[in-house]
Amino acid sequence: MAASGPRVRDDMTVEVALSVMAGARVEYLLLCDGDDQCTGSVTRAELAVHRGSATYTDRIRLRDVVLAL
Repeated sequence: MAASGPRVRDDMTVEVALSVMAGARVEYLLLCDGDDQCTGSVTRAELAVHRGSATYTDRIRLRDVVLAL
């Protein structure tokens, strides 16, 4: 991906990712795997929808959210 923006590991929890977004004042994060390769992105709106679901727990990782989208 050629996009620029805050890069985070895909094993970060949704709660931490939302905190990073708020602190950085951004609407999306670029997701990276263990080899620091960009694998996708996730938006604040996508996380908010997922966070509001009945199956949400505070242990959900970003990689799990991306698979569910």
